[in-house]
Amino acid sequence: MLPRWRSVLRRPDAAERPNEQTWSALEYACHVRDVFSLFDQRLNLMLDSDAARFQNWDQDQTAIDKDYANADPAVVSAELAAEGKQAAESFAAVRESDWGRKGLRSNGSEFTVLTLSQYFLHDVVHHLHDVDG
Repeated sequence: MLPRWRSVLRRPDAAERPNEQTWSALEYACHVRDVFSLFDQRLNLMLDSDAARFQNWDQDQTAIDKDYANADPAVVSAELAAEGKQAAESFAAVRESDWGRKGLRSNGSEFTVLTLSQYFLHDVVHHLHDVDG
């Protein structure tokens, strides 16, 4: 999956939005980089705490605060690879007995480590599809 994101970020039009309401491929890549980091943090919180509670994450505000639109694609590619590797290693290290541990999102949605991992993978693959990766 990461090689496909690197390929997307090498496109000459990676920073161009298809329309005003849709992120560019670069902005989606920044978002996925941050998703890798966020889910790694949430996973570790679930493994370290009983009934972990996740702080709200406003992805649109994060895009503004981190200036996704003006990021350097080469830097984002390296960060995406590093964060993706870290998240993959964290999920790979989950013990069988921990897949049922629970966490609660700020909107009340409950996850187990297993359902968090499924949601995480769906999100990353979905966004790769969004950018025709």
